[in-house]
Amino acid sequence: MPIISEPQQYHENDLFVDLHRTFGRRLYLKCEGFNFAGSIKLKAARAMVDAAEAGGVLRPGSILVESSSGNLGVALSILAASKGYGFVCVTDSRCNLATTQLIEAMGGTVHTVTEPAADGGFLGARLRLVKELCESDERHVWLNQYANPNNALAHYWGTAPAIAERFPDLQVAFIGAGTTGTLMGCARYFKENRPDVKVVAVDAVGSVTFGGPSLPRQIPGLGTGVRPPLLDRSYVDDVIHVGEVETVRACRRLARRGFLFGGSTGTVISGALRWLDEYAPGPDVTAVAVAPDMGDRYLDSIYHRSWVEEIYGSAALAGEFEELGEVPLMSTTGVAS
Repeated sequence: MPIISEPQQYHENDLFVDLHRTFGRRLYLKCEGFNFAGSIKLKAARAMVDAAEAGGVLRPGSILVESSSGNLGVALSILAASKGYGFVCVTDSRCNLATTQLIEAMGGTVHTVTEPAADGGFLGARLRLVKELCESDERHVWLNQYANPNNALAHYWGTAPAIAERFPDLQVAFIGAGTTGTLMGCARYFKENRPDVKVVAVDAVGSVTFGGPSLPRQIPGLGTGVRPPLLDRSYVDDVIHVGEVETVRACRRLARRGFLFGGSTGTVISGALRWLDEYAPGPDVTAVAVAPDMGDRYLDSIYHRSWVEEIYGSAALAGEFEELGEVPLMSTTGVAS
């Protein structure tokens, strides 16, 4: 293991999980949550901060301000603490409590938007507040993950090449669409270097990224209420939308095999499995899905039975144990856990 002096110096970039035992498919999951930020967003945060420092935008005394549903906020709070900058995260009421606590533990400040904007939903409201904060204090620096090219370049130079090296026979790559930084970086890399690889974007139902109608969403991560400026549809071969109940079921099924992943990962896996069943019914297709984060920050939501039933109804968990051929464990109160 390496010896490091700054948290951003460590990121495991070559760990994959074979999902065949759980889902019966030759689908491999690239795990991006093994770093001090707990998600793939550390790559984007580091690339954007490095570029801002090199360009003289970030200077001693600067205060980073960014709109984030959670993961980038944690990554930037870690970098700000390490480098001596201030940090203000603008998020919304869907953000996990554990995420806001992490940001504050690193010395950051969290502003939570509670009402969506009429045009743009929660993201539109968050972006409006970011602009107001920047106008109020000249020390504020907005990296703007939604339009910053370094967000995508981090994955063009890092994430996609790691996948290509590990899987020379790769046929399909499934990438979640949030800011579309990961998607665009990987898609552009494969289009230029491995054009035989099909890139499938996985988005949340209710996201407007690919032209769908804006609908309420409860799980942070993938999907947007405002189309990301980084998106270039020409690099994407196909798009699949996943409902939140599918996300919950995929996450909880993995947990029953000992793998605790975040909501974005559940969405990507669910979309990948559905796409493979429809377009690649044979067993020999080699596919990789990118897992943006781990599941510890979702213990009070996706992995909390009462939360799931309150939001989606008891039918959301119907057949949960039968899928794995298990008998539900009983708690001391006699209620299935």
